[in-house]
Amino acid sequence: MQSPWWRWTINTQNTHARLRAAAVATIALAATAALTGCRQDMQDQPKFFPQRGTTLYADGRSVRPQVANTVARNQLHENSYYYTGLVDGKEGDGLPFPVTAQVLQRGQERYNIYCTPCHSRVGNGEGMIVQRGYSKAGDLHTTRLQQAPLGHFFHVVTNGYGSMPDYASQVTPADRWAIVAYIRALQLSQNATQADVPAGAHVESLKDIAEREGMPDSFASEWKLPATSVTGTPDNKLMVLPTPGSSVSGAGTQSSAPATKPAAKPTTPGAATPQ
Repeated sequence: MQSPWWRWTINTQNTHARLRAAAVATIALAATAALTGCRQDMQDQPKFFPQRGTTLYADGRSVRPQVANTVARNQLHENSYYYTGLVDGKEGDGLPFPVTAQVLQRGQERYNIYCTPCHSRVGNGEGMIVQRGYSKAGDLHTTRLQQAPLGHFFHVVTNGYGSMPDYASQVTPADRWAIVAYIRALQLSQNATQADVPAGAHVESLKDIAEREGMPDSFASEWKLPATSVTGTPDNKLMVLPTPGSSVSGAGTQSSAPATKPAAKPTTPGAATPQ
């Protein structure tokens, strides 16, 4: 029995509708696939890798040289003394800005954070890590460092010195100079005389203050370096490196004894080298 003509017409219309829907879906799927193939996320974008070659530039270098006659942001450094502590390659003396109470307070704060572990709060080079076996730090109250120009301390903080690492990344130039100013004040505080005290000012000894505050007697006594600390120098004294601009070519120590030539090798077979 054949279906009525009207049922055949309805089925044909439904088939055409399904075909149109399938065609639309196929076109949409193809368009999506095409768009997905063209997509390029940021992590997949073309880029140069450090120290790798490239065919984009004629010299084959992906790392490009700095453009001539240009200065990167924050790298102008017109005032070279402010950023180096050197004048014509030698350590200068003086601060690049006026010293105020705020500068000294900032210097004390930075000093207590970064310097006291080695140099101690009073600057005698016997900080807590030195007492636990680290290399002895410089005593800021020696004659050599009391007479050192201010640029010396800035240069040391910036570039390091002996076993001391540099603090250029931790301490800004302004804070380095503030530390330098505080070091001078600290040197004065530990070596002041009655003549440095304003007229009419009352001066107490550290021993009296310690007794009044209930501190032990050792609080006001001289600090002694423990036997666990090391120096690493032949004469067991602090390392003294040549200052910038000096003609000294090697590292010496604080010893004031004149340098001597090394002992000659023995000519007799089996003889011991003199010490």
